[in-house]
Amino acid sequence: MGDPARKAALYDAFARTGKALSSGKRLELLDLLAQGERTVDALAKTAGLNLTTASAHLQTLKQAGLVATRREGVRIHYRLAGDDVAALYALLRQVAQTHQTAVEPARTAYLGTDDAAEVDREDLLARTAAGEVVILDVRPAEEYAAGHIPGARSIPVAELAERIAELPEETEVVTYCRGAYCVLAYDAVRLLRESGRRAVRLTDGMLEWRLAELPVETESAA
Repeated sequence: MGDPARKAALYDAFARTGKALSSGKRLELLDLLAQGERTVDALAKTAGLNLTTASAHLQTLKQAGLVATRREGVRIHYRLAGDDVAALYALLRQVAQTHQTAVEPARTAYLGTDDAAEVDREDLLARTAAGEVVILDVRPAEEYAAGHIPGARSIPVAELAERIAELPEETEVVTYCRGAYCVLAYDAVRLLRESGRRAVRLTDGMLEWRLAELPVETESAA
């Protein structure tokens, strides 16, 4: 029959992981860490949190074993504890999208509605091999440096309007960012189309690309 107290302790241990995921801001921090290692300062700034709150959320994630740290001088760097954490985060989003009616309206309200075409990873690989498209990474430069789709150009969306001339005029541009729910690629497509360029989105982003175990290029941060 087993010991009920020991069984309860086991399920309580499982529940600690669920509790660590029960905050939208902590999920956002996992989303950022799926792009690469970050300092507490960088995470707080990108997530719109003060340092105290960001540190508290990160400690909760660390206590649940979802993130790991390393120290460099006075700075603490955080990273995901493993690829399985990224997969768990991606699966949580997928389950919520499928079974929770509130997700789709919230997704539309955040990402917007437009008729921009999308391409999946297989189509992108084929069209890239044929030289038919330019791949554009519109994440911040440090995320690009931490890992990007091979051959992708880096123009952060905040700089795109001023740097659009760097892109060939006659070639279709495929934009991507952090993942399927990242607004940066949506904003980039709108800007490119308003400028008369042909542009589409990758259906997902770097999170899903990594989880599919597709090739990733890295480079030293400037």
